[in-house]
Amino acid sequence: MIKCHLSCLMGERKLKIADVARETGLHRDTITLLYDETAVRVDLDAIERLCGLFDVPVGEIFERIPGAN
Repeated sequence: MIKCHLSCLMGERKLKIADVARETGLHRDTITLLYDETAVRVDLDAIERLCGLFDVPVGEIFERIPGAN
């Protein structure tokens, strides 16, 4: 299972979905799916933009949890 920590990163910085959409140029729906951890697939461009906004490596946004489904 892949865990997305976008909601935590946004909470730490007190950002709303609209703020992240504006800063990254990503569609609100993309951010909402990641925030709610319901996304099935994510564009590499979206990952790059989020890493840039939060100034973190990919591993701080996504985490693989072995054995969890």
